[in-house]
Amino acid sequence: MKKLLIACAFLLASYLGRAQDANPASEGPILTFEKLEHNFGIIKEGDLAVYEFKFTNSGKMPLVLTSVNASCGCTAPEWPKEPIAPGSTAAVKAVFNSYQRPGNFEKFITVKNNTLQGDIVLRIKGEVKPKPVEPVSPVRNPGMEN
Repeated sequence: MKKLLIACAFLLASYLGRAQDANPASEGPILTFEKLEHNFGIIKEGDLAVYEFKFTNSGKMPLVLTSVNASCGCTAPEWPKEPIAPGSTAAVKAVFNSYQRPGNFEKFITVKNNTLQGDIVLRIKGEVKPKPVEPVSPVRNPGMEN
């Protein structure tokens, strides 16, 4: 009986040791961004603010960005649709349209992917300086003057 318990303990220990070595996250794709947030600072109203979030597939399998969605219609993301090979780099481009959006802004871009990490959220922020208001000249109607 004692030998049976020792054999069971040995088998359990070897199984647990192998389970720790076989980490599925290290075998698949790993999405590694250089940074997750970008501050544009102050931009002029009407300008397009563009930033590329660079990333690397640090894993051992191809990385696929299944979808990339912005938190509002004023931000348009662009991303590679083809698989990213292990060790390769690419970028998610964020284009913020500041037309008629004066004031502070903070927008989020959700990157859905095939990693075990799950969704990754990128953030852009800044301040839109309003266009100066041009004075309106008075309207004069000929023949209506006193």
